[in-house]
Amino acid sequence: MSVSVIIKWGGQEYTISTLSEEDTVLDLKQSIKSLTGVLPERQKLLGLKIKGKPAEDDIKLGTLKLKPNTKIMMMGSREESLEEVLAPPPENDDVINDFDIEEEVIEVENREENLAKIARRVKEYKVEELNPPREGKRLLVLDVDYTLFDHKSCAETGQELMRPFLHEFLTTAYEDYDIVIWSATSMKWIDAKMKELGVTDNPNYKITFMLDSAAMITKNTIMFDDIGRNFLMNPQNGLKIRPFMKAHLNREKDKELFKLAQYLKEIAKLDDFSGLNHKHWERYLSKKQNQ
Repeated sequence: MSVSVIIKWGGQEYTISTLSEEDTVLDLKQSIKSLTGVLPERQKLLGLKIKGKPAEDDIKLGTLKLKPNTKIMMMGSREESLEEVLAPPPENDDVINDFDIEEEVIEVENREENLAKIARRVKEYKVEELNPPREGKRLLVLDVDYTLFDHKSCAETGQELMRPFLHEFLTTAYEDYDIVIWSATSMKWIDAKMKELGVTDNPNYKITFMLDSAAMITKNTIMFDDIGRNFLMNPQNGLKIRPFMKAHLNREKDKELFKLAQYLKEIAKLDDFSGLNHKHWERYLSKKQNQ
């Protein structure tokens, strides 16, 4: 019986339908190599597990019970790419996919059709609680891609693409906030990324729940995202974080989560967030630290 899978890597999808259930994981990796140029030994296939453990190269695909067109995320770099990541980044490499026009934000936020969409999603969306909310804690909502994780760069492990100070930041934030992970992708990929980064079962903090693309963020929260329009319907509660990209170049320089942990600790002392403008969080933090 044939096996058909879709490999997600480097922002693209590759369909493989030439394998059978008698072929092994190594055969799959060889097929991936022919399409991507990534050597089998440099490939890490997320979500390809048997009995809760990553499938070894000699495991037959038939034993994995893969559904037709199962999507598998691969991490790994071509040999030539290892040199490319050390090259200086091009100028003006910012993500230009956002807008910060105050009047337009207000107009969109209050449109009747958008308010109706929010009401419908709040009614229909089912939240799977991972850990119970704690009384008296604020809610911190964190985007994944480019906020906690550089999802475009190539690497052999997720740890290489993890934003610096991630676990220290979450540990500190958890003292005052219940933590929610959100992404405009499917829950399958959110879950896979969080497990790969060691977030899901970290002993120093707990995740209250995770939200996928079908969710809307409600009030009484603070949300970190590198794209401002993702909290367009609730701009008062959004903090636009600098995107974490080109992890190999910026891993030693990025201090964003380290500083934001201090900001969260400062504002946790407040009874009400409504007077805050998170756009000026650095100014607020500097003022408090200089008092």
